[in-house]
Amino acid sequence: MKTQNKSKSKSKVPKEGLFPEIIRENYQGSQKLLNKKAVISGGDSGIGQAVAVHFAREGADVAIIYKESDDDAGETKKLVEKEGRKCIVIKGDLTKKAFRTKCSEKVKKEWGNLDILINNAGIHTSKDSLEKITDEQIQKTFDTNIISMISFTRNFLPMMNEGGRIICTTSVTAYRGSDHLIDYAATKGAILSFIRSLSTNLAEKKILVNGIAPGPIWTPLVKETFKDISTFGKDTPLKRAGQPSEVAPAYVFLASEDANYITGEVIHINGGDFVGG
Repeated sequence: MKTQNKSKSKSKVPKEGLFPEIIRENYQGSQKLLNKKAVISGGDSGIGQAVAVHFAREGADVAIIYKESDDDAGETKKLVEKEGRKCIVIKGDLTKKAFRTKCSEKVKKEWGNLDILINNAGIHTSKDSLEKITDEQIQKTFDTNIISMISFTRNFLPMMNEGGRIICTTSVTAYRGSDHLIDYAATKGAILSFIRSLSTNLAEKKILVNGIAPGPIWTPLVKETFKDISTFGKDTPLKRAGQPSEVAPAYVFLASEDANYITGEVIHINGGDFVGG
């Protein structure tokens, strides 16, 4: 099945109107996640979609959680199934307790146990001053990005055994801040603390908790959020934004046996933007 150039092997910065690269055609799966079961929130597009397809190519079945875009979710399902793996698709709002419960109950019914949980769902709204950020925006950003993440993870923990992996998407903004994404950066800082705290809490159970901190990455959210995308990513040392295909392999690494001795850590994929921690 052809997918509107989503899987082109050349990793060039896409021009406006073109699709991000989800997976390189020359990416060779090596069964690193053979027969694993993975849940991916925000799995319908962008980084989440790329993670789903990479996991499938590595031998995993996936369940994607998404809020709105049926077309994107359907595309992700097709790409996963093209790799010969199963894909569960669950639509709803993660900020709602009833929906989070529905997700965990459905996965438990279908699979029984869970090997990998990817907390990737998130939103941001650009505002150039604190005065323009409403209470409603603050509440929505925190509910979506961190409050629901904690509850969502709690729901799935009973299904995870020794060797389970929890991987959370934080951001470069958690380390260096953002003058136009103040509330978003605050939630990403909270996710960083969540990763570190939960990794310590679950170490005795041998469940590993890590994170990925992307810099500017080409996703559908970029066009929806930024008025001028011509300079997006140009302030990095590599002078370009990254592709989802350049982020997803790090999730594969952290989910695989190659990362058995790593917990409480964050991998930075940001084009060379030096940050501490």
